[in-house]
Amino acid sequence: MAAITMQMVKELREATGAGVLDCKQALDANDGDVAKSVAYLREKGLAAAAKRASRDARDGLVGSYIHAGGKVAGLVEVNCETDFVAQTDEFQMLAHDLAMQVVAASPLYLTRDDVPAEVVEEEKAIYKAQMEDSGKPEHILERIAEGKLDKFYEETCLLEQPFIKETSITVGELVKMSNARLGENIVVRRFARLEVGG
Repeated sequence: MAAITMQMVKELREATGAGVLDCKQALDANDGDVAKSVAYLREKGLAAAAKRASRDARDGLVGSYIHAGGKVAGLVEVNCETDFVAQTDEFQMLAHDLAMQVVAASPLYLTRDDVPAEVVEEEKAIYKAQMEDSGKPEHILERIAEGKLDKFYEETCLLEQPFIKETSITVGELVKMSNARLGENIVVRRFARLEVGG
């Protein structure tokens, strides 16, 4: 059993934003392994976040970002449960980062559920037409089209896009992590992207 030092606790706190006691418990449970403890705390936090998802998020704020030169701007409505959380630096930074994401990545929809059925069918038809002469059986073409559709969602749906500041996570995962750290249900409600002449 590895001895848990304050340095290990501090390192884990910086990596996860979790409290001192939670970090100590995670390190104890994972024999001092910081990487395993990060995963342990994420799972614990995300499980708690999933429980909070049914709670009402009616407070919050509108995050904004105007790109240099004032030609492109993004607005995002992000909701939480209390004004207290809405006023925290972390929540405000999240709203700002999401607005920046909207400017940089030009999403068309919030989630895959928001993509109209006719757009989905049109995309699938294009993918199948591209593979028409491949000689592959229909069920294989269907699977390939589904895979390409996932890529389409990743490019066009805000919550499925890789987060511009850390591409190893999606925007949706970023929101869940903030949810876990702030202890409230956080919901991205809507967004708008404005471009001069666009």
